[in-house]
Amino acid sequence: MSEVIIYQSPDNRTQIEVKLEGETVWLSQYQLAELFVTDRTSIQKHLKNIYKAGELDQKQTCANFTQVQEEGFKRVKRKILHYNLDAIISVGYRVNSKRGTQFRQWATQRLKDHLVNGYTINQKRLEQLQQTVQLIEQSGKTETLSLPEAKGLLEIIANYTQSFVLLNQFDSNKLPTGQLSENITYEIQYDEAIRTITELKKQLIKKKEASELFGNQKDDSFAGILGNVVQSFGGEYLYKSIEEQAAHLLYFVIKNHPFSDGNKRIGAFLFIWFLEKNKHRFKKSGELKINDNALVALALLVAQSNPADKEIMIKLIVNLLRAS
Repeated sequence: MSEVIIYQSPDNRTQIEVKLEGETVWLSQYQLAELFVTDRTSIQKHLKNIYKAGELDQKQTCANFTQVQEEGFKRVKRKILHYNLDAIISVGYRVNSKRGTQFRQWATQRLKDHLVNGYTINQKRLEQLQQTVQLIEQSGKTETLSLPEAKGLLEIIANYTQSFVLLNQFDSNKLPTGQLSENITYEIQYDEAIRTITELKKQLIKKKEASELFGNQKDDSFAGILGNVVQSFGGEYLYKSIEEQAAHLLYFVIKNHPFSDGNKRIGAFLFIWFLEKNKHRFKKSGELKINDNALVALALLVAQSNPADKEIMIKLIVNLLRAS
């Protein structure tokens, strides 16, 4: 996840909000101009020369970030180009080497602090996870653990403890997209989803496994969830892969509680439906990527998770679906 930290120049004349994300810092062209006490035109010229000369790779040092801007009486979201520390330093050498050096020293220390703190947090999470495994194992003879979902939960936690470590090492917004499938051929439409949930409700009521409250919408949030999963910018999905869209669909339905009852079951149902429609439910071997017990356990894990851990839960789901 990204965060904003404040840089103040040693002479106290410049104060800039710096975005910290992906183990580096980012500034826009306007911020670069402010940092190096020059105009944006000069910054653009130097950046163009840096990339033209092959000094830096533009794709690796430049990224779009959404920012809210005041335009008249409206607040509008815009995609603004930002440049990482490598690009900032390169521009600094050309414009104001003293300021560039000062910023580099400051940014390097902030990044070290961030990495140390992040490692500490991840270690605490891992320790908590290991304690959970021990507690469940110690309770292995209880009636509660004889339930299929409880057994599945134990299996998920025990087998994927290492996954939590690996996932924590990934940058929040830089999943290994080369290993994900971007061949999205199906989007869940609202009317189609409601009809299917209604049919599911009939079947469950017939089996006496649901009440009339099952699948009743509390508000318009379900339509919003489906819209969020397939949101796009510039003709491209925000969540570009089948794995990411499926993970967010499961998470949003379970955590946002759009229905009066049955959110976990509906979330799990739509999750499988989406994977099936996109031909992504099975491994190459023909084995299910996530079997029934694992799916129940995963839904319970999402339901009980801290909202602050949303990214790690999404990564866990994506990691499981990425299995070949």
